[in-house]
Amino acid sequence: MSRIFYTEAADALVGFLPRAFRGARTSVSARNLKVWFDEPREHYEIQTVGRRVLEIGFHAEHPAADANDTVLERLLRRRASWRKTLAAAEAGEFLGAPRPWRRLSETWDGAASDEPGAAVEAAERLATYIKALEPVRRAK
Repeated sequence: MSRIFYTEAADALVGFLPRAFRGARTSVSARNLKVWFDEPREHYEIQTVGRRVLEIGFHAEHPAADANDTVLERLLRRRASWRKTLAAAEAGEFLGAPRPWRRLSETWDGAASDEPGAAVEAAERLATYIKALEPVRRAK
């Protein structure tokens, strides 16, 4: 994946989000697209993991593991509201280097990201995470 892939995903994402979620802030790099609303340590992300795996979903990246566990537990308590929509989502530790961060995400074979329209497809899936989880996250 490249910065171009993530820039295309960021551009496409806007069209998949309802008006209430279009005020999101974004950050694009050569390895990821991050999207957040009020707390950058709790964000949605499309990222490259390793060389050929694409991860799409939600991250809690507070410095302390217990803060991240609290965020994830709150989402999991309301899983009935999002489980059908996010059937492939897995909750757990951050993928990659050991960190106290937590995730609720899915992974895709990176080979698919070379296909035309892959950035748009990834953006659509990220929008699905945002629409399913952000109301739960905001309900605190």
